[in-house]
Amino acid sequence: MSTSWSSSSPAVFAISSVELKPSSTKCIAPFRIGSSFSRRSFSTRPLISRKSCRVLATVLKEDEPKVVVEESCPPKAVDGGEGVSKEGPESSSSNGLDKWVIKFEQSVNIFLTDSVIRILDAFYHDRAYARFFVLETIARVPYFAFLSVLHMYESFGWWRRADYLKVHFAESWNEMHHLLIMEELGGNDWWFDRFLAQHIAVAYYFMTVFMYMVSPRMAYHFSECVESHAFSTYDKFIKAQGEELKKLPAPEVAVKYYTEGDLYLFDEFQTSRAPKSRRPKIESLYDVFLNIRDDEAEHCKTMRACQSHGNLRSPHSYSESSPEDDEPLCNLPEADCEGIVDCIKKAVTTSPPVKQKL
Repeated sequence: MSTSWSSSSPAVFAISSVELKPSSTKCIAPFRIGSSFSRRSFSTRPLISRKSCRVLATVLKEDEPKVVVEESCPPKAVDGGEGVSKEGPESSSSNGLDKWVIKFEQSVNIFLTDSVIRILDAFYHDRAYARFFVLETIARVPYFAFLSVLHMYESFGWWRRADYLKVHFAESWNEMHHLLIMEELGGNDWWFDRFLAQHIAVAYYFMTVFMYMVSPRMAYHFSECVESHAFSTYDKFIKAQGEELKKLPAPEVAVKYYTEGDLYLFDEFQTSRAPKSRRPKIESLYDVFLNIRDDEAEHCKTMRACQSHGNLRSPHSYSESSPEDDEPLCNLPEADCEGIVDCIKKAVTTSPPVKQKL
């Protein structure tokens, strides 16, 4: 199932063109942008040079299809619908056991997401800003967990994932500003709200660290479910309170984050877009929530891309002046396994190379 939205700005920017270089290409996972764009899949290989895609930006006119968010979480956990998207990691799996494992992982994630949603519904059905404060406190935790595990791998000398580190930090930076906005709106005024959010966040951190070490695919899918719920929550709030929000001023922290200073980190977490292709307009509280909602949609697409091993790319891997000729800014070897369990399994099942006689 796909969730679409329209932007408040007169034009929506999106990726329109991807050209493959030589066969050693690694690229962002497939994503959809309207019906007029074709979907492409890219093969990944370990320890390759990673000279890859040329990405250009173009403008979508008002009457063209808007960006579509692909979901592998069932809408039940997002907007009360039924069914599960057939798209996702399991569609590319050639092993029956792998398909079963993916279904099991997603079932566990859906159960956990629904459990958190029930807690939020019970306490915050009529207090929107407090709910958003709790939601943003929780939503930023996975990126801390991902960074912790990736730094541990690098410290042990196992592998480096420069693009993953950059993008996940940018995602945590974005979620932190969402949290600052909710605090400025009074979402953390009650002691109970702070207590609940912080304790859920601590438990969520250690759970995500363990999950990410065992199965990065499962951890990324769980984060996609959380971000999908956040998108749906903000979307419903905007539709219900849009006219009132347009009469209220934007918090200062939101104006500074979205419109002032160096927006490198703002571009970095949006892996399906070319840098500088999205520049929000903040004139009222309505614009603030509109952009927070769209941020959550970008997080969904990034988390979905991460579920395919080795597909995440930093939007800033290439300079803008001559993307077809430039080398990546950071050319480090990637791991050929997903996590500790996968590496151990491959070490046991893979035969050592045969030495040739001289």
